Amino acid sequence: MAHIQVQADDIDLDSPLLVEGLPGAGLVGKIAADHLVEEFDMDYYGSVHCEGLPEVAVYEGEQSDIRPPVRIYADDDRDLLVLQSDVPISPTRASEFATCVTGWFDANDVFPLYLSGLSEEKDGVPEMYGVATGAGHDRIEAEGIVPPRQGGIVTGPTGALLNHAAETGFDSVGLIVETEAQFPDPEAARVLLEHGIGPLADIDVETDALMERADEIQEAREELAKRLHEADEESTQAQPIRGFQ
Repeated sequence: MAHIQVQADDIDLDSPLLVEGLPGAGLVGKIAADHLVEEFDMDYYGSVHCEGLPEVAVYEGEQSDIRPPVRIYADDDRDLLVLQSDVPISPTRASEFATCVTGWFDANDVFPLYLSGLSEEKDGVPEMYGVATGAGHDRIEAEGIVPPRQGGIVTGPTGALLNHAAETGFDSVGLIVETEAQFPDPEAARVLLEHGIGPLADIDVETDALMERADEIQEAREELAKRLHEADEESTQAQPIRGFQ
C-alpha cells in the first residue's frame, strides 16, 4: 500500500517547507536537495513507498544501513524537509506518485517547493523563474521571484506534482532555472539555493563548498544524468512552448 512511513517520531515540525529533489534536467533539484541535507546535517525522517518507485536498496559509504531510494530528511530547527531521490520516477506512474506524496503533504501541513531545470543556453548567471498554485503566488511575489518570460511545460514527476496541486487547489511553488540539461549543473543549483530556496524557506544556505566541489559533483552525477538523457520521458524538466502563443 502506498504510504510515507515516518522513521523519527521525536522530530517536531510546525508547518514545514519541503524542498523536492527528484532527478531531472541538469540534476538541479537533486544537487540542491543533496546539498541541503549535507550542509545542515539533516536527520533521516521518513521513507517514501509510492506507486512507480523501483524496488531497490540504497546504501552509503562506510555505513551498513539499507534505505529506500526515495527518502525525506528533516531539520526541525529550520522547519525544513527535503525529499531526496536516488532514482528517476517512472513516467507512467507519475500521477500515482504525485497523489501519494501530496496526500501526505496535505495531512501534515507541508508546503512543497518543486524544482525544475529549463534547457536554455545560459548567458552568464542562470536565470530563475517562479510558478505557483494557490497561496504560493503570494510567496513568490513577496520574494520578488519573477514568472517565466514565455510559456512552457514542466514534464516528468515534478510536472505531475505541480499539475496535481493545480487540480486540487493545493498551495505550492515551482522554481524553474536555466540549465545545461544534459550534464549536472551545480551553478544552476546554486542559483536555486541562494535566490529561491533560501528566501522562501527563510534560511541562509552556504554554497561556497558546492561550487568548490563542482567538478566532483559533476563526475559523481554524470551517470545518472546520462540515464535520464537516454530516457528523457522520465526526466523532470521545463520546456518552452514556441510558436503556439
